[in-house]
Amino acid sequence: MAAHCPECGFLNGEGANYCQKCGAYLNPQTEVKPGGEPTTATYRVGETGELIPVDVEEIAEKGAALVIRSGGGRVGESFPLERDRMTIGRRPDSDVFLDDVTVSRDHALLVKRNGDFYLDDLGSLNGTYVNRRRIESHRLADGDELQVGKYKLTFLQR
Repeated sequence: MAAHCPECGFLNGEGANYCQKCGAYLNPQTEVKPGGEPTTATYRVGETGELIPVDVEEIAEKGAALVIRSGGGRVGESFPLERDRMTIGRRPDSDVFLDDVTVSRDHALLVKRNGDFYLDDLGSLNGTYVNRRRIESHRLADGDELQVGKYKLTFLQR
């Protein structure tokens, strides 16, 4: 079966493991839920760089989190939202570090206000989007799709 590239959208031939246009890996780690719906495998990067599998439902039960859904070969990586203020950007000390030129150094800020999480754009060049709409500030809801540069992330809060 032919596969669309998760990075650039190019339709690749059957059995291809890498995109013929951009070189991205085409076989995302997926599993099928008992209801037949595929889900993206989620992981976190350990101190030595190893990938540690993470159960998204378990993350959401502990609190809010962001999960990368596409971009930068990091599909499935998750970021628990454990503090009231978390930075998103290309700066290496950002809480959510997204290393790509499409992401500003100080791109966006996640802020917890009155129990809800808000995503605030910090004047980024390429903008910050929630559910495909450019935002300056937006209250997040479970399942919202965020776009920061070429990265698409899902906000989870149960």
